[in-house]
Amino acid sequence: MTAQPESYPARLEVDYPEQLNRLTTLLRIIWIIPILVILVLLTGGEEGVAAGLTIATALMIVVRQRYPRWWFDFARELTRFEGRLTAYLAFLTDQYPSTVDEQSVHIEIDYPDVEQDLNRWLPLVKWLLAIPHYIVLIVLALFAVIAVIVAWFAILITGRYPRGLFDFVVGVLRWALRVQAYAFLLVTDRYPPFSLR
Repeated sequence: MTAQPESYPARLEVDYPEQLNRLTTLLRIIWIIPILVILVLLTGGEEGVAAGLTIATALMIVVRQRYPRWWFDFARELTRFEGRLTAYLAFLTDQYPSTVDEQSVHIEIDYPDVEQDLNRWLPLVKWLLAIPHYIVLIVLALFAVIAVIVAWFAILITGRYPRGLFDFVVGVLRWALRVQAYAFLLVTDRYPPFSLR
């Protein structure tokens, strides 16, 4: 019996939809506007709450070797909400993004034991160490956008998301989540694998 590899502290799964609604797919870019407004108001844009939370968490880890549980809970729930919104925008689900319920997008992020699991000084450079991932993710994101556009046409014609495209887009989102968990949520010191799985 072989040992199973330990799972990464940030995991993403999206339930594959057997059938998607052609009308909601066609009008998705319009119907997503209200929930996007809520996200922007909640976060203050990309440089708002998320950046402040990353900096504050890094300082807490460096100075006090603590990661306040309520900060972690807020960051995890915000990440889950963003994941549901992204999945809806990428046509991975027909369910309008909930601000509360998990729906078909399953994001798990493990709370770290700061003193045992995290190097106190690494939060100062994690964002820098992740540069190779940013480069790969930029290229993958471009291909994912093309995949989503192709999937949009496929859904309008057949009502189904091509399974290969679905798995690729979810894989890119999974990879991005691991990099986010490492460099910005600061929940692990394990370098993210270069993998869609």
